[in-house]
Amino acid sequence: MNRRAFITMVGGSILARSLASEAQQTGKVWRIGSLSQTSPAVGAIYTEAFLQGLRESGYIEGRDFIFEMRYAGGRFERLPDLAAELAGLKVDVIFARSSRAVTAARGATGTIPIVALDLESDPVVMGFVASLARPGGNITGWFLDLPELMGKQLELLKEVVPELSRVAVLGDSAINASHFKAVEGAGRALGVRVQALEARRSKDLGIAFDAATRERARGMIVFSPSFTFLHNALISDLAAKNKLATISIVKEFVEAGGLMAYGVNLWDLHRRCAAYVVKILKGAKPGELPVERPARFEFIVNLKAAKALGLTIPQTLLQRADEVIQ
Repeated sequence: MNRRAFITMVGGSILARSLASEAQQTGKVWRIGSLSQTSPAVGAIYTEAFLQGLRESGYIEGRDFIFEMRYAGGRFERLPDLAAELAGLKVDVIFARSSRAVTAARGATGTIPIVALDLESDPVVMGFVASLARPGGNITGWFLDLPELMGKQLELLKEVVPELSRVAVLGDSAINASHFKAVEGAGRALGVRVQALEARRSKDLGIAFDAATRERARGMIVFSPSFTFLHNALISDLAAKNKLATISIVKEFVEAGGLMAYGVNLWDLHRRCAAYVVKILKGAKPGELPVERPARFEFIVNLKAAKALGLTIPQTLLQRADEVIQ
């Protein structure tokens, strides 16, 4: 082994021991709660990302913390009871993984710190925080309320379907109000009529696609990732059947057969949320930890889906893609 490799190895070992020592210095085994609207099967990979983030900070499950997971399995009406369970366990922090999960956690406790991963709502409008810079209460974390992102998605659909004059928007008005408004504004600028469609339960999807077909929509923007995550394949199949070009904010939608995604890397965001939890376990107050917003976005294209729809993706668009699924 050369000298540089030896120094790197030793330095890494020292850093790992230092992190582990710091994690254990209080001698307490922490209890971390996780509240998700999805199912264990869907959420497992992201739970692992969150746990990896904790491991990177020297926190090991079973040694430094106990992880209490609660999944609603797509039935968001179960979230309040699950949040109450976590509060009853007196967890040290709750990781809430959707807008509805944050709402449920807030309803269950006003004192236990809540780290949010919410890609759907405006945290100030929803009353989760007083401001992005100084949340002020027991909630902080990552939020994706960037209406301009929705306008960008409509622009991408217009590039793929130049004759696009009508676009459907699939979401939940209770949490996607600012997103609907943003698409309507972008639609006026691009000469595209926007049709808002409600989708909170699986039974809503067939009704929504029928309505889109009646209005002769050629494209669809899919909101509410916590709901659509459970139905990515079904939404993609319905879109193909109804000849709708689709775009969402997550890569997983494209992997399930959707046409495009322009948005965030969910795996990385779950890993980053662990850093907030660690700060809180070390004594930071959630009300003093600024809310974060993603700064980097991914553009993914599914050529197989494009072919099935009879669409040709412009070469200029493919060159801008971070990933092309063949």
